[in-house]
Amino acid sequence: MFKNYRQFWFNISDKVRFLLVGIFNSGVSYLIYAGLLYFILGESNYQIALVLAWIISSVISFTTHRTLVFPVEGNILKQYIKCCTTWVFSYILNAFLLWSFVDKLQINAYIAQIIATAVCAVFNYIMFKLFAFKKNNAVK
Repeated sequence: MFKNYRQFWFNISDKVRFLLVGIFNSGVSYLIYAGLLYFILGESNYQIALVLAWIISSVISFTTHRTLVFPVEGNILKQYIKCCTTWVFSYILNAFLLWSFVDKLQINAYIAQIIATAVCAVFNYIMFKLFAFKKNNAVK
């Protein structure tokens, strides 16, 4: 039975799997952040909550992308570092786009972040597929 679910899941386009896993990971990351603020740290420590949530959710995100989107074998630490590198560049791209849209093009900050997030999602998909989880390491 599990084999049927696995076969069904991996017959879905990796782009769709990436989107679904990304939505799940974003939700988990937000819940971790909100939980840390509400139950442990208090709202004044939102930057600490952000860092801790990023650390925890990056491991979850890496694991779900590695197993559910781009199933690969190989050096897990090396792949995790590549994912973190991708996320750093994604953050820089996001910050630049947000600045460009808001300060230069006068787009509303909420709308600008939606556009920037979409661009960064495409960037992340490409970098994960071609860099962090290269196809030559794919599980057959």
